Amino acid sequence: MSAPARVTIDIYSDVMCPWCIIGYSQLRKGLAQLDGEIEAEVRWLPFELNPDMPPEGEGQSEHIARKYGRTPEQAEANRAQLLNIGERAGYSFAYTGAGEPPKAMMRNTFAAHKLLKWALIEGGPAVQTRLKLALFDAHFQQRRDVSDPDVLVELAAAEGLNPAGARAALDDEALGLIVRREQAAAWDMNITGVPAMIVNGKFLIPGAQEPEVYANALRRVVARGIGA
Repeated sequence: MSAPARVTIDIYSDVMCPWCIIGYSQLRKGLAQLDGEIEAEVRWLPFELNPDMPPEGEGQSEHIARKYGRTPEQAEANRAQLLNIGERAGYSFAYTGAGEPPKAMMRNTFAAHKLLKWALIEGGPAVQTRLKLALFDAHFQQRRDVSDPDVLVELAAAEGLNPAGARAALDDEALGLIVRREQAAAWDMNITGVPAMIVNGKFLIPGAQEPEVYANALRRVVARGIGA
């Protein structure tokens, strides 16, 4: 029996993007269909949907109304649809904290991207993915401020990363330049929305897809030797 084919999947993503966690949840289902056939190493790359978001953030409802011109009724209908899609994908956007849920906010994510890049360098792809998922949960389920350095350091420590190292990474200007370069590379590839998954550095799968779409795309990549 031959060993599974190995691929790399670089995912341009933003913690503020619900479709990114939906897409990843669907990708995992697709990879489960390929068990024993294809193995994937997942890495996360930075993309900011709202790079000009101020430090204090913006209310989610107000942000959607301002950016997309939707009425409160339209925004609520879209949220209900998103909750349903998330549940089918295996991810819940429901608030998991105690008491009355705090207001849903949009946050600046540049610091989170720096921390994720450091996590990849420090601990490798698996550790980076664990931190990425923790950031999604902190934002969507716990409604924590993932632009707050204290919150970011706490989340990193919970995933086994060194708190002092995480704090230093947030202050590291060189790390910030790396993030900026990777963001610029996305624009150079005409990536204007996320998730955007690049298999073996060459094959792009845009948007959140069904598990079968991911599985079939990965089979085509392997069959054609793309980027191998």
